[in-house]
Amino acid sequence: MFFKRLRLDIAAAKKNDPSARNKFEVWLTYSGVHALSWHRFANRLYKMHLKLLARITSQMCRFFTGIEIHPAAKIAAGVFIDHGHGVVIGETAEIGTGTVLYQGVTLGGTGKDTGKRHPTIGENCIISAGAKVLGAITVGDGAKIGAGAVVLKDVPANATAVGVPARIVRIDGRRPDANAERRDPYLVEICALRERAFALEERIKRLEEEDENL
Repeated sequence: MFFKRLRLDIAAAKKNDPSARNKFEVWLTYSGVHALSWHRFANRLYKMHLKLLARITSQMCRFFTGIEIHPAAKIAAGVFIDHGHGVVIGETAEIGTGTVLYQGVTLGGTGKDTGKRHPTIGENCIISAGAKVLGAITVGDGAKIGAGAVVLKDVPANATAVGVPARIVRIDGRRPDANAERRDPYLVEICALRERAFALEERIKRLEEEDENL
């Protein structure tokens, strides 16, 4: 099982990094592949209730690779961490297969909540450099998070989110309704009252004309 997942990790690196010349080079030199291997060992220790050893292993991984992954995090095979220095993955985070994380990505919490408090990342997502995905939120399959974005709300499948805080700029390659996000409910109510006032003025004017005719 370990070597099967390792092969999938190496294949993901070869697929997503055009500078990777061969799988042997990936296995020897890619810190993201090394970090995932360390994590799988730490995760096995964690499930065996050897939590101190698991944490020591994760900290050794951090020392050698610059990537910190909590031993309890759930990471599928075939994930690629590219130039992963500064990547932080929290305890209850989950990452689906085919997802790519770049340097400086944080999958973290928003406070001292207990239970599920880290994000769930779907399959085949791209989390760009420096992005922060915080809280028990879900990033749908095929979603893309822009560099430096701070994501605090769910991101639907096949969507692109950018900015601080992140907003959706594409869903399935199309722009969402921009006015829906910008619509001010107070302005909508004022416009409705204005239209009603115009209608009442017209009605009063008609009644006055009818009264004069009589």
